[in-house]
Amino acid sequence: MFLRGKEGDIIKLINWETFFINLQQDVKLFIFILGVFCLFRVGFIAVMHSFLSEAVTMEDIAAALYYGCRISLKSAGLMVLVTFGFCTLLNVLVRWTKLSSIRFYLGAVYVTVLSFLFQARIPYYQEFHMAFNQLLFNTLNDDVTALFQTVVKQYNLPVRLLSATVTAFLLCKVLKRWLASKTYSLPRFPHWYQNVAVRVALLVTIYYLAIFVRFGGSMTYAYNIDWENSGITKDQLLNEAILDDVQALYRAYVLHERVRSSTGLDMDPGRLADYGGYVSERPVSSANVDDYLRKQVTTGAAAPPRQVFLIIAESYANWPLLPQYKDLNIANGLKGIIAKDNAVYVPNFLPNGMSTISGVMGVITGLAEANLYLNYLPESYKEPYSTALAPQMKRLGYTADFWYAGPSSWEKVKDFALAQGFDAFYGMGDFDSQAGNVWGCDDYYLYQAVLGRVRDDRPGFHVILTVSNHSPYTVDLKKEGFDEAVVAAGLPEKLRDDKELIKKLGHFWYADKMLAQFVEAARRQYPDSLFVIMGDHADRLNIETNPPLYERYAIPFVVYGKGISKESLPENVAGSHINVTPTLLELIAPQGFEYYSLGHSLTKGNNFGMNYGFWITPGHIGNADNDYTEVHGAPGLAPPDRDKIRQEIDSMRAISWWRIKYGKSLKI
Repeated sequence: MFLRGKEGDIIKLINWETFFINLQQDVKLFIFILGVFCLFRVGFIAVMHSFLSEAVTMEDIAAALYYGCRISLKSAGLMVLVTFGFCTLLNVLVRWTKLSSIRFYLGAVYVTVLSFLFQARIPYYQEFHMAFNQLLFNTLNDDVTALFQTVVKQYNLPVRLLSATVTAFLLCKVLKRWLASKTYSLPRFPHWYQNVAVRVALLVTIYYLAIFVRFGGSMTYAYNIDWENSGITKDQLLNEAILDDVQALYRAYVLHERVRSSTGLDMDPGRLADYGGYVSERPVSSANVDDYLRKQVTTGAAAPPRQVFLIIAESYANWPLLPQYKDLNIANGLKGIIAKDNAVYVPNFLPNGMSTISGVMGVITGLAEANLYLNYLPESYKEPYSTALAPQMKRLGYTADFWYAGPSSWEKVKDFALAQGFDAFYGMGDFDSQAGNVWGCDDYYLYQAVLGRVRDDRPGFHVILTVSNHSPYTVDLKKEGFDEAVVAAGLPEKLRDDKELIKKLGHFWYADKMLAQFVEAARRQYPDSLFVIMGDHADRLNIETNPPLYERYAIPFVVYGKGISKESLPENVAGSHINVTPTLLELIAPQGFEYYSLGHSLTKGNNFGMNYGFWITPGHIGNADNDYTEVHGAPGLAPPDRDKIRQEIDSMRAISWWRIKYGKSLKI
């Protein structure tokens, strides 16, 4: 960076003094931003400490802080890289003193954004048990008004905004003082080669520091730390705390893009035919995806039910049905149905996705979650998918209607349901209701509307989607007869005074009570009927802060009514929302009826369920994208073969992704 002139003078190509001073300012900003990340990490753990498992030790917390600091080197480095370009390098070339003030303003923007993200992370974790995930990219597709009102009421938005503003203001004041602290001049030596050596050493140091920051506190990629390998503790909260908000947002983006583009699956037509062959369980030679999905009813029903009610209950998880939670008494309604002789219950069942719309899409279309937002794709409005449930029920002579307790504009659910073969759609604006919240009316009014409008002059298929068991939890529980003392008595001692938790459990109790009352009333009004009951998703509410995978994600699947007995489904079956269509059709359609489905019927002993991120069998549940497995249920059942797990998941995902993305043909 120096040349020797004819007279032996050093010709400066870089203003090294300016460069060195600006470099120190960048280092100051880097240290400050890194400190902010670490401060917010400690704050997050402190605020959310109730989510820590009892097995957590100080060593675990120290490890989380250490690895968190390492991964935040990357985030801080990325931010300071911008100021290095806009301030340091530009100032060396332009030599405009006011450029240095840009560094403060950029830093102020950084800490302000981080302050608001910190406040957003807390309710987000409470809701999803993650520090931001791919659902962020569906926010604008959701009912933004209802979502905003929920955040305001449920999570004290004004208080959080004020806290973030005050935090950002104070941090900016500290940053200004920090950047105004003393800087040092570049050392000068009497001989030109000594000065050159110092400058070369400075550049080399910058280079190696950049590598150190790039790899998160390591000098090689082999020891690199990133969001994919940072979960080093045994605690979910600590693993999420390791990721700062920048890394969490980056993870959300990568996962969104990865699933959307089916990264990791070979999508060429030849491989897809192999997947189709596995799904069909029979030899098929065709360039039409639907040919691999064609099935026939094996046994069938001689006298099908006249009315079929399929209830998708908001946030109805399976864990309240487990024996260890019986003293809570919040699921007695569904338990009563399960106990009947003409009812069968599947405890090994997963939702299609982590949100209501994903679950609804899985039930309506029979296709696995592929993060492609079927309700916004033009392909979904051309014609119903061959695996869609409503058209196949209509071929059996049923009319098909969809009942939703919320607004019909939510997620375009009305347009999508009608496009996928339903004859009619009814939202909260189509019937009377006197109570509810921004997401919809209380379940009572939805069920009353169904009972008042369903006609028995012809066979009918009715999908019912509830909303009451959803934040901001506005049901008048006292009016409904909810006894807080009963639920509190069933809680661990440390949670008996947790009014917010009891309120949430009260809404589960209300949803269960309304469901059971509806089933009883509909059974009296339509004796020749069948009820299929399931949750839309779980992972919203648990007693334990770090529950096992089974308690966190499993939902119930119950079939009750005409033609059903405890022997209608074999023991030890498992499935997910994509298994609803084949199971229902095998129970009510005549022998030989041809239908289309991706999943297999539970009547045939299907013992594997999968969804967007997990798989389940009787006795085991695990992560779909790694080898993590947990045992649940009856002991002694053999774990599934790893090759079978991989084949099942890849096949279901590949077929669904291709059918949604490219249509019926294997040829693009």
